[in-house]
Amino acid sequence: TDAIERLKIQYGTSFAYPISSMGAHVSAVPNHQVRRVTSLETRGDVAYFGAFGYELDVTLMTEDEKETVKQQIQYYKKHRSLIQNGIFYRLKSPFEQDGNVTSWMVVSSDQKQAIIGYYQVLSRPNPSYERLELKGLHPDYEYTVMETDQTAYGDELMYAGITLTHEYPGVEAYDEKSGDFVSVIYTLQAQ
Repeated sequence: TDAIERLKIQYGTSFAYPISSMGAHVSAVPNHQVRRVTSLETRGDVAYFGAFGYELDVTLMTEDEKETVKQQIQYYKKHRSLIQNGIFYRLKSPFEQDGNVTSWMVVSSDQKQAIIGYYQVLSRPNPSYERLELKGLHPDYEYTVMETDQTAYGDELMYAGITLTHEYPGVEAYDEKSGDFVSVIYTLQAQ
């Protein structure tokens, strides 16, 4: 149930099964198998792309953690139909290169909504800006990236990509989104 190990499990399983059939739970830390400590945010961001749930003792959680869980559940309920019924695209494989980055996305059948998950295993010193090329968008639709209020057309997002700047884990931000085992979720909405 370790979120970082699940990146490979979920990525690989998605070749044979729809993500809606995959159990994906947020579990306690340190993880009982690998003893890894991963943030509640990253554990939730990985679990969204499956049959989302929790596998931990909520009575041991702090009030802040309980609030984070409430927000995660609200986000998942709002986007459950898209996640369970959308078209799943693999963007960056944890099995290629050094396996440090995994990314995937799900797009609605009408191509008006999308959710992207981006996961970094280990932080690197002085990383350069990167672009993440998306898939499955309508080339003529203008999309808003809800988390950043940036807009771009589908063809731009698919061929030039989203620029991963300070919203991307590890670049120019030394806060809860930087360091090892971090993630970011982007929600796209066509205008």
